[in-house]
Amino acid sequence: MPMLSGIRIVDLTTVIFGPYATQMLADLGAEVIKVETPGIGDISRYLGSGVPDPTMGSIHLTVNRGKRSIALDLKQPGDAAVLRDLVATADVFFHNVRGKAIARLGFDYDACKALKPDIIYVHGTGFAQDGPYADLQAYDDVIQAASGTTSLLPRVDGDPRPRYFPSLIADKVAGQFGAQAILAALVHKLRTGEGQQVEVPMFECFSSFMLTEHLRDAALDPPIGPAGYPRQLDPTRQPFPTRDGYLAIVPYTVESTARLMDLLGSADLLETPEYEAAKAKGQHMPIIYSEIARKTPAKTNAEWLALFAANDIPAMAARDLQDVTDDPHFVATGFFRHRAHPDVGTFREMQPPVKYGAMAPRDLGFAPRVDGDGAAIRAELVATSPMTT
Repeated sequence: MPMLSGIRIVDLTTVIFGPYATQMLADLGAEVIKVETPGIGDISRYLGSGVPDPTMGSIHLTVNRGKRSIALDLKQPGDAAVLRDLVATADVFFHNVRGKAIARLGFDYDACKALKPDIIYVHGTGFAQDGPYADLQAYDDVIQAASGTTSLLPRVDGDPRPRYFPSLIADKVAGQFGAQAILAALVHKLRTGEGQQVEVPMFECFSSFMLTEHLRDAALDPPIGPAGYPRQLDPTRQPFPTRDGYLAIVPYTVESTARLMDLLGSADLLETPEYEAAKAKGQHMPIIYSEIARKTPAKTNAEWLALFAANDIPAMAARDLQDVTDDPHFVATGFFRHRAHPDVGTFREMQPPVKYGAMAPRDLGFAPRVDGDGAAIRAELVATSPMTT
């Protein structure tokens, strides 16, 4: 049986942050009811290709699989009443509407707690609600900038322009925190019978994630140096060129560094005064990286990888994104699965990456159409209402 079987999550979140969080919980068996705007639906539906239906874009297929959809206009009394009935049946209510707006709609924590005293009420916010940024809007780019993340690439390559990571990394990290928060609150509820209000702020979540290593010497009070982890900001830390491509090579330990230098014919480098002086200051990796880059063009990727595997040196080819889908390891493990969707045709779907010994693999439901389950959900609410005779 799926581990979250029997858990109902009413999900008003949109785009990536919230849907990514509830996607992980749906994969574990939770029933996720996605509440969407009538007609339009969640704007994540339009991200990525959606052939032939533009409301069924590829990112929607990825972050909303296995969920049920009901379309409700919460400004309409009848639809608001349906949501109140849903909240009364839910274990978790999750939204990313700004605080004042959700209160105007009648679904703040106190209102939902009156409907379901043990409700786990999760508010995905841009910024913690007790700070001066509480009412500001937040998107991935905004959080990357505010957290200092856009300052990292300039420190690596010398181009002074702040730049974003080419990933919705802040949204996805906050989604991971959101899923963790819901699971923790569910455990608390199982132990105590108590629900609670939970706040998941993107700015704080992503800053915590990025500053784990990058706070560095600024963690001390007063700081003994600038923020930023030198190993990650070293401009020589790049995939290394080979005769026919590039390799990621990680000489992380003293032993693996010695083996690597021996394979490169550069063992004497580790005994030079320059290297010894740099190592004493913890500044020796640029010397190592520069030497690797000087030697790796002599062989092909395959030749180097065979040598490194035989000598227990971590290394992998630097691939194009398109090549990853055909990776032989993923083929063997079934990480990508080809599925025939009734609305969009065959598509490639990533499987949940974590495997649980107590939960057998199962077929994952498709991402729903807008209001695709609306009639069924309404009928279920009528059937289970205490007023039903």
